Amino acid sequence: MEISTNGATTSSAAVGGGGGLEAKKSKKPKYSRFTQQELPACKPIVTPGLVITTFTIIGIIFIPMGLVSLSASEHVVEIVDRYDEVCTSNFHNKVAYIQSVSTNKSCTRTLIVPKLMKSPVFIYYQLDSFYQNHRRYVKSRSDKQLRNKAAENETTTCDPVARSQPDRAPIVPCGLIAWTLFNDTYGFSVKDKKIEVNKKNIAWDSDKGHKFGSNVYPKNFQTGGLIGGAKLDPSIPLSEQEDLIVWMRTAALPNFRKLYGRIEEDLQPNEEITVVIQNNYNTYSFGGRKELVLSTTSWIGGKNDFLGIAYITVGGLCLFFAVTFILLYVIKPRPLGDPSYLSWNKSPSGHPN
Repeated sequence: MEISTNGATTSSAAVGGGGGLEAKKSKKPKYSRFTQQELPACKPIVTPGLVITTFTIIGIIFIPMGLVSLSASEHVVEIVDRYDEVCTSNFHNKVAYIQSVSTNKSCTRTLIVPKLMKSPVFIYYQLDSFYQNHRRYVKSRSDKQLRNKAAENETTTCDPVARSQPDRAPIVPCGLIAWTLFNDTYGFSVKDKKIEVNKKNIAWDSDKGHKFGSNVYPKNFQTGGLIGGAKLDPSIPLSEQEDLIVWMRTAALPNFRKLYGRIEEDLQPNEEITVVIQNNYNTYSFGGRKELVLSTTSWIGGKNDFLGIAYITVGGLCLFFAVTFILLYVIKPRPLGDPSYLSWNKSPSGHPN
């Protein structure tokens, strides 16, 4: 027996691990510089000079980048024409007009080219207040069915547009997204000369090659009593129906543009473009808007001033902070790391003790 310092008796066998009693295992990890947090570390000291230099460098870099981005955006020529109200100005009940199958929905608009628009000129349709990002709308599709003909019966995720009535045959492509396919059309001409619209390669190659099958053909699509949007050619596979592919890539915001096609010729300044619109798509029942957009592009894409303004704003704020810190450092300097300036070392008058 051994007597411990607190007066308790312990067995020497227990202490030594003998006598059949197993010693208590320690959870202490093996020693290493990593487990003991002894690895070399960088501990920068944020001095006034370092802060001022950092802010100055950011400002000097960001402001020119913002000016270049704004300049590129200004070189983009864009024509935006809202036609949903103009094309129905003679109709009091716009919902009844758009739902009627006997009403002539042709509408002619004239667009003036403000500046030279070099080819290619991109044609977009823009929809406002259309929530493609709604959860139930986004889920109403079958990716398996779109990829493979053998999975055409995979329609469980396509409610409420899954099967035709009354035979309950599968709809290909099924779901609300495909059912609401945009179906306004545009025809362009200049001085009675038709302008061809190229609708090839308007969708992403990854979508055409991997998300839509070359052996999947439309089936029972838009054959019911209630038609949601455009119809599809049943003799063309889904991988070649690029209007559908563009539409099926749902937008993240309620106001969005989607590519309709391209004009492969220059449009001259002050030229009058006659656009014949088939105003078929129903945005009137939910208070949406429709706009036709013709736009060129630059090295940063389409017309967008936000990026340039954001760069200039951040760069300007950084230069402002740099100048402010310089003035504070010159007018009222103080020793770096002086503990007397800590809050608990200050007297009630606000001055260090």
